[in-house]
Order: sequence, then C-alpha cells, then structure tokens
Amino acid sequence: MAEQPARKAPQAHEARVVRTERLTPHMVRVVLGGDGLDAFSVGEYTDHYLKLLFAPEGVSYPEPFDMERIRAEFPREQWPTTRTYTVRGWDPVHRELTVDFVVHGDEGLAGPWAARAQAGDTVRFLGPGGGYAPDVEADWHLLVGDESALPAIAVALERLPEGATVRAFVEVADASEEQKFATAAGIEVTWLHRGDRPTGEALLDAVRTLDFPAGDVHAFVHGEAGFVKELRRHLRLEREVPRERLSISGYWRAGKTDEAWRAIKREWNDQVEREQEN
Repeated sequence: MAEQPARKAPQAHEARVVRTERLTPHMVRVVLGGDGLDAFSVGEYTDHYLKLLFAPEGVSYPEPFDMERIRAEFPREQWPTTRTYTVRGWDPVHRELTVDFVVHGDEGLAGPWAARAQAGDTVRFLGPGGGYAPDVEADWHLLVGDESALPAIAVALERLPEGATVRAFVEVADASEEQKFATAAGIEVTWLHRGDRPTGEALLDAVRTLDFPAGDVHAFVHGEAGFVKELRRHLRLEREVPRERLSISGYWRAGKTDEAWRAIKREWNDQVEREQEN
C-alpha cells in the first residue's frame, strides 16, 4: 500500500477585536477585523463556523503562528484548545466578522474571553466550515434550537425570502434573552422560555405537538445532544422526514466538558443513527 501523505495543518487566521456588544444578559457579540482577515471569506452556508484557538495558560507560540510547527514541536497538551462558534455575520466590504457568544459568568473558555474582550485584543481561528443553508425549493422550513444554535438559526431566518413558510422555535432561559432579527415580512420565531425545565424539554413539546404544514420540509435542529437525539427520532420515525432533509446534530452535551463531548460525538451520532434506522 502506498504511504499516505501527512495531513497538512489548516491555515489559521488572526483577527483583532473591533468592538463588543452585550445583546442580552447571557449573549455577547464580538466584531472582529484587521489585516489578518484579508484572506477570509464565507460561502453559501448559514451555519458557517469557526474553530477559535486558545493557548493553554503559560504557553506561547513562535511567530509567525504555524499550526504545523506547533504540532511538530510542542507536546499535545500544549496545542491550542479549540472552541467552535457560528459566523453570525460577515461584511466583505469592511472585512468585519461577527460572532455571538453565550456567556455564563466564568464558566467555560470562549464565553469568559468574549465577556472580557476589548478593542485591540487578538484571537486566532480556523475555518470557516459549514454544511447547511435553507433549500429554496422546500415547501417549508423547520428551525429548532437552544441558545447555542441561535446564531445559525438567525442567519437562516434572515436569508429566507418574504412568503417563505417557516416554523422556528428557539429555547432561551427567559424573555430577557430574546433577540430581534432582520427578517422578511411574515417570518417570525417562536420563543420558548426554559425557566427551571431541562434544556430542550420545551422544544420537544413544541415540535411533537406542531401541526406540520403539507409538503417537503427542510429542517435544521441543533443544540444540546439529549433533546436533539429525541427530535431526530421523532422526525425520522414518526414524521417520516427523509434523512437528507435534516441538518441535525448535538452542539454540546449536558454534563460533559467540550473536550469530553467532542471525543465521543462522532461515535454517539453514529450509534443514534443505527438505533433509529433499525
């Protein structure tokens, strides 16, 4: 067997914080710019994402920043930690990149960074990736998610044209976490307030009791993995939505760190698929 070439490390972008904005009590918007975005662009997807790179405490890297060199010269525990976030907006004229962060005090890594970010701070990232955009040929669209999926849902809603048939459900803690979007006339989101209920319970109830419009549906369901698993089962088995008409995945898993969830996510998703196809 021919020897496979070594996988080349992706090229990292460096961006500078231009400004920040507190959208809601637990959502912070960070707008990035700078010459490091000269080679950055996005494509057609509404769920484009970045992998932000954070150096472990006390670790610094030689300049210019080079992921291949870091992987070759540094022990794995000193490689950058990654956190995945959706591209909320990209302005190619001003070359400004907008990313929204869920913030819960000092919990996590990227959220606290965003809460403390000031103009002039720098951050590196890989990407963008992506895989979903609302199909204009669909008869109607189903968009479902918690706060982690809110930026991607917002971009999709703003992409849809006037007259599109949409059922959009977003679960947040309470009314203070609701946001307004620049959507076409007649396109609205149903906000569900979690309160003391487990994440996703209100979304499960909303979709299970929804009177589905007739015709071909294109669905986007993302957020905490537990409720996503239940909605995948409901949509595939009970609503008989074809697999190819679903963009559905767990962004995070209650009770697991980001690293622990990423380590098992692919296997977990494969297992869920097997269970629901049998």
